[in-house]
Amino acid sequence: MRNWIHVASVPALVGAFGGQALAADLAVKLEIPRLNVAEYHRPYVAVWLENADQNVAANLAVWYDLKAKGTEGAGTKWLKDLRQWWRKSGRDAQMPLDGVSGATRPAGEHQLNFSEGKAPLGKLAPGQYTLVLEAAREVGGRELVRVPLTWPPKSAQTLKAAGEHELGAISVDLKP
Repeated sequence: MRNWIHVASVPALVGAFGGQALAADLAVKLEIPRLNVAEYHRPYVAVWLENADQNVAANLAVWYDLKAKGTEGAGTKWLKDLRQWWRKSGRDAQMPLDGVSGATRPAGEHQLNFSEGKAPLGKLAPGQYTLVLEAAREVGGRELVRVPLTWPPKSAQTLKAAGEHELGAISVDLKP
């Protein structure tokens, strides 16, 4: 009886954890460069996935000034400067986006990790997508970087891109 319980519990454990091992992962490392300018403001940043029709499939991150002084929601006033994201998704979004919105980040490297079946990816349908990163900075510039990818990935891969001013090096790690 004791061996039977032990043997029976092994398949139960495999079943309980096996689904997690099969979930695909998407990790994005992005650099916000340190700029040598007289008046520096942290950039607002939006990261999302677009499907083949260039519609937003998933908002992954929106960094903005959550604690802006002044009237309530003052930080959201400048979200429209993330022009591509705003036109495609932002103007219809109720801010803050649960699990997606966050405060602006300082210069340096930042990591975002997502797993299949969990928000904000949810049950993203298999297909061709474009990871889009957009940054806009007060008294600064705007930049948009696109990284095409296939979801879910068939094999582990690293995709690289780089911005020229507001965004630096971008690395996208996909794991099946």
